[in-house]
Amino acid sequence: MIPVLMPVYARSDVAPVRGEGCYLYDAEGRQWLDFASGIAVNCLGHGHPHLTKAIQEQAATLIHVSNLYASPQQEKVARRLVDLTFAETVFFTNSGAEAIECAVKTCRRHHVAAGRPEKYRILTFSNAFHGRTMTAIAATDQAKLRDGFDPLPDWFRVLPFGDLEAAKAAIDPSIGGILVEPVQGEGGVRPADPAFLKGLRQLCDEHGLLLILDEVQCGVGRTGRLFAHEHYGITPDIMAIAKGIGGGVPVGACLATERAASGMVVGTHGSTYGGNPLAMAACNAVLDIVADPAFLDTVRARAARLRGELEQMIGNHPIFESVRGLGLMLGVKMNCDSRAFVAHLRNHGLLTVAAADNVVRILPPLVIEEAHIRECVEKMSAAAAAYRVPEAA
Repeated sequence: MIPVLMPVYARSDVAPVRGEGCYLYDAEGRQWLDFASGIAVNCLGHGHPHLTKAIQEQAATLIHVSNLYASPQQEKVARRLVDLTFAETVFFTNSGAEAIECAVKTCRRHHVAAGRPEKYRILTFSNAFHGRTMTAIAATDQAKLRDGFDPLPDWFRVLPFGDLEAAKAAIDPSIGGILVEPVQGEGGVRPADPAFLKGLRQLCDEHGLLLILDEVQCGVGRTGRLFAHEHYGITPDIMAIAKGIGGGVPVGACLATERAASGMVVGTHGSTYGGNPLAMAACNAVLDIVADPAFLDTVRARAARLRGELEQMIGNHPIFESVRGLGLMLGVKMNCDSRAFVAHLRNHGLLTVAAADNVVRILPPLVIEEAHIRECVEKMSAAAAAYRVPEAA
């Protein structure tokens, strides 16, 4: 008999019912240090007083109205995002996948409005993860995402991540944009090489293409800058964000320059729930904290400390190879199955996330303190010492 929840997740037996700060608890009171953060969503941890207060007050006032009406709540958050970034206009969504969908449509409509409808394809890169919609899985070469869904839209050309020469060679009259994650998350916590990202920006400028950044996972302070592309000294034409921007409330956004959004006129896109007042209250509260330069300074300091402690720790355990990533988006590369080790870590009271290339993703709340760093490293070390690599079948 099929379970009442459609069985599309390989769920663990961890069943949280309460969160407090950097910890999760189940109904029996068992505690886990949450260094998964809902896969980079709970940037302020659990039950943060400023975020909680903002959500409670908005829920008691107005949760949802149609986008047929003016939205002072959306305008306020959009203005903050515009003032903080390269963007000049914003569309609010409910998720990262929807933000990617809007970004792709924005790119397509830009070229149509400019009289170049033939420029409908977008270059993307191997091992990318842009979401689970048909558009998003068409934009990746990951077989596990695409399996069973062919034929997919022929809108993308997937190239090796980091290969600038391949990108140059792939540009033809059908190419209208380039979509890339500054730091691949699901793909193994792989930061792009600076020369690669700068080269993509230059290619877009030379060929009249739009550079689209997927900062759904690496944005909103996760790397120690408000957005990851700030590390690289470039700006995109379009950017998709989500996850941390709502601190746990489902919300995403597509940010764009006026030029890039030239084709997005009345009737070209929409969302029933996107940008509802409750989500906007959450975004506003998150930005109150995460957009503060002093807060980001602390994130970078904590990230350096965590990385240093992890690098020192892994030398004591042969199952670990290296640490990579940016800010508090870190990955520990293993020489064995990372998914099995992530499950093992749960038994030691630590929540992490597996990624491709046998990487353990470490995505703590941005509000971690020194004690949480020590606890994480101690738990990982103890788990590694107790771990026995399963024998191959």
